[in-house]
Amino acid sequence: MPPVPADPGPPPGMPDPGRAAAHDRPAAHGRPAPGGPAEPGEGQARESGRLSGPLFRDQQSESAPPGVTETVVLRAISGDATPAPGHGTLPHPGAPVHPAPPANHLAAGQPHFVPSSHPGQETPVAAQPAPQPQPQPQPRKQRGGRNLQAAIGVGVGLGAVIVASLFVVKALFLVVVMAAVAVGVWELTSRLAERKQIKAPLVPLVVGGLAMVATGYWAGIQWAAASLALTGLAVMLWRMTEPPEDYLRDITAGVFTAFYVPFLATFVAMMLAADDGPQRIVLFLIVTICSDTGAYAVGYKFGKTKLAPTISPGKTREGLAGGIALSMLAGALLMELIIDGGSWWQGLILGGCAAVTATLGDLGESMIKRDLGIKDMGTLLPGHGGIMDRLDSLLPTAPVVWLLLAAFVGS
Repeated sequence: MPPVPADPGPPPGMPDPGRAAAHDRPAAHGRPAPGGPAEPGEGQARESGRLSGPLFRDQQSESAPPGVTETVVLRAISGDATPAPGHGTLPHPGAPVHPAPPANHLAAGQPHFVPSSHPGQETPVAAQPAPQPQPQPQPRKQRGGRNLQAAIGVGVGLGAVIVASLFVVKALFLVVVMAAVAVGVWELTSRLAERKQIKAPLVPLVVGGLAMVATGYWAGIQWAAASLALTGLAVMLWRMTEPPEDYLRDITAGVFTAFYVPFLATFVAMMLAADDGPQRIVLFLIVTICSDTGAYAVGYKFGKTKLAPTISPGKTREGLAGGIALSMLAGALLMELIIDGGSWWQGLILGGCAAVTATLGDLGESMIKRDLGIKDMGTLLPGHGGIMDRLDSLLPTAPVVWLLLAAFVGS
């Protein structure tokens, strides 16, 4: 490339009138305006017939005064970048040099200028995009969202309370049933009020529920049914003390609660009232638990076909078959071993029916919770939820087991 003429400029401390005049006039593309005076030194170089100045553009002029540098701004690498002000021009010595803005103030993809190894030269460098933050891995959850250790501990504790109350003082188990009924009624009515604003009267439901369980144990099914009817009337009267808006909705929910929780639990009390009541309760509990356990184990290992995907996506037909099989096996063994006058084939029938009703009860509870938009009815039992989350399969199974036992071996 041809050598670039150098401008030695005036001696240090002396103003340059020619350069100041050229600087004050408008310039086009970095050249002096037409008709303006030529730069001093340039004419002298032409008159002398020889070229002076540095051989390359990035070479510092030898005649430049100390402390004065020339800055050359090259064209940006990126084709879409906006050229820097003064691009293509050589600022005169003594002009202020503006440093390039920090890289963190530039948008991603915009070029910036960094000093090179040669003094007075800046090289455009494309800005690198800021690194994107890496997503943090989510903690793994246990299957079903349950705390398995807490669930096992609570289950063992409940089993110990049931066994101790059954075989030490039989009436003590009746107190356990009454307590479960009262807490279950409170959980259901509380969720109805929170999620649906349904005001089912709590006081008549709890009092009437305890009366159903007690009369069923001491007087039989007739008195338990009468207690259910009186509880329904008490719910209607109690609700009359409030404004009539949503009256029908509230008393309907109250009557449903009275039937669903305390009246179905009354059949557990009537099984307990028999001479071999503790053995019947053990049979009832074990076949129901085996239904849930067999359905979970087989469904987890071999389950492929959904049983009711819109209600309970985790249940499969293979799991239902496994639950029925395990419940029938447990019913046959227990009916033969612990029930007086029982036979294995009776246990097969009882176990199969108990597995079906337990599954239907679980699905019915799931429907209620989906309608309310909740996962559990309560938080009283760690790892299990609430009392109603444990009674969902037991309540519908109780009248079926009571009826079959009464038909097979008497009441």
